[in-house]
Amino acid sequence: MTELPAFLDSTRPQVPDLSVPRGVTPFYLPERPVRGRLVRLGPLGATLLSRHQHPAPVRALLGQALALAAGLSTALKFKGSFSIQIRGDGPVPMLVVDCTEAGALRGYVRVEAGAEIPPEATARQLFGNGYIAFTVDQGLDKDPSQGIVAIEGESLTEMAEYYFSTSEQLPARIFLAAAQGEGGWRASALVMERVAGAGGVGPEISAGEQEEAWRTACILAETVTQEELLDDALSPERLLYRLFHGEGVAVSKPRALSFGCRCSRQRLGGILEGFNQEDLDHMAVEGQIVMTCEFCNFDFCFARADVAGRPSQTDLGAPE
Repeated sequence: MTELPAFLDSTRPQVPDLSVPRGVTPFYLPERPVRGRLVRLGPLGATLLSRHQHPAPVRALLGQALALAAGLSTALKFKGSFSIQIRGDGPVPMLVVDCTEAGALRGYVRVEAGAEIPPEATARQLFGNGYIAFTVDQGLDKDPSQGIVAIEGESLTEMAEYYFSTSEQLPARIFLAAAQGEGGWRASALVMERVAGAGGVGPEISAGEQEEAWRTACILAETVTQEELLDDALSPERLLYRLFHGEGVAVSKPRALSFGCRCSRQRLGGILEGFNQEDLDHMAVEGQIVMTCEFCNFDFCFARADVAGRPSQTDLGAPE
């Protein structure tokens, strides 16, 4: 049987088909200007963080970023993908995570070759100086919506909160956790935002009372521990009740999260077709071109003879 050309081959690599039905639990405090999401990646965290053999501080950082992306994306109404990209001049010069409107989650982090990663390295030590960007991409027919700020703070939590304090009008508090336990790597996020007074808060509550309600919710949220965030045996509802029962916490319908790499031979083959002949020849080793999906760490092999590409400048001839 003749092999399908790459542009017709939509087959996917053998990556885990894993979904966490209760990955995100939205919640709110009735009659108070507070809403939030509790993110639990569960076994999905172990799957996503095992695709690359990075040092523990790097995996923890990627896990926190994945949980943060899931928590922020599920507060938005969009069709496409929400991404967080961080670029810096440190030993980890790039981190990218994204989550679709359906909860398909993926992430990638690049570590400089030979870089020494201290066991207790902070996010700032890993990234160095640079920027963090939050982007909503809804496809070719709409311009992406993006916010960019400089990296500020030592932790990813502080970096994200700095973004909200400078780029958004509504305050937010963020708590992130990622660590390896008996069941493998786990990652979690508690994202809490203050809602504008017109967003469902009763009109009988004054501006001062709203401010006090937000301050109280923040104080209560600060009692959460990393162990509680990562405990599979502690249900989201029980944890939220423990934190906010005095405020009458209510939960909404949970959102699912899944392993979300979207690579295929068709997609990567299309990228190769955009290169000219000389570039393709340089990529080929013993007649084969290997493209690696950085998200799922899977190698796709293409026979050089099967990739047409664009004509080289020398093939086009000199202009008349």
